[in-house]
Amino acid sequence: MLRIAIDEALEQKPHDFDAFLSLLAEQGFSVKNGKHLTFVHPDFKQNIRMYTLGDEYSEDAIRAIIKGQKTHTPKKHRAVWDANRAQSIIDIQAKLAAGKGEGYRRWATVENLKRMAKTKLYMDEHGLDYDAMSARKSELAAKEKELSAKITEAQNRIAEINVLKTHIVNYSKTRDMYVAYRKSGYSKKFLEEHEDDIIIHKAAKKAFDELGVKKLPTVKSLQVEFADLLTAKKEAYAELKKVRDELRDVAVHR
Repeated sequence: MLRIAIDEALEQKPHDFDAFLSLLAEQGFSVKNGKHLTFVHPDFKQNIRMYTLGDEYSEDAIRAIIKGQKTHTPKKHRAVWDANRAQSIIDIQAKLAAGKGEGYRRWATVENLKRMAKTKLYMDEHGLDYDAMSARKSELAAKEKELSAKITEAQNRIAEINVLKTHIVNYSKTRDMYVAYRKSGYSKKFLEEHEDDIIIHKAAKKAFDELGVKKLPTVKSLQVEFADLLTAKKEAYAELKKVRDELRDVAVHR
């Protein structure tokens, strides 16, 4: 559960480690700082130290990923087997040719009948025939594409907001210094004395130009938009899961 939350947080391209922890906090994970970075969640019976999650999820690895020094490879999450899910028909002849015996043939014959019966029941319950299942499959595939695009769009905007918030704060902090630099006639001496602030201010202005920002939004308005996007993305994820589950079932039954 924690690894999945980390995967989702990293997908949003946090600009630093604190922003990463904030994204986890929005998913219900609070942090205890001590000798080891520890996560707390109301659903956990005990707290989890970050180093126990594996090398790919260690604090050093996450910091390197955020800085762009390392590529994140999400851990494959074990799927929970659902005996009620639709399953394709077993190719008995292929299995026999591969060395399976008479006992397997008898079992597979009965198993195939069970799977066929599930398909018949599914069609009856949903009022579907073959053509209707084909139409539903196309409809679900289109919905899956639409939801995936919506999630990607939200993720991109969330990443953009994270960058924008950082530059707005930096711009505000260094604005007076840059005004003084400009009034000095862009003095080389003044630049040498305040180079860090001036570089940060210029970087912020460049970022605004690249993002096409004409009028600076307030940090508060960005936080509201961020929360709305996060909610919309979570809702889209939940709907996408349902769509993909139904799409798989329809495809198998068809």
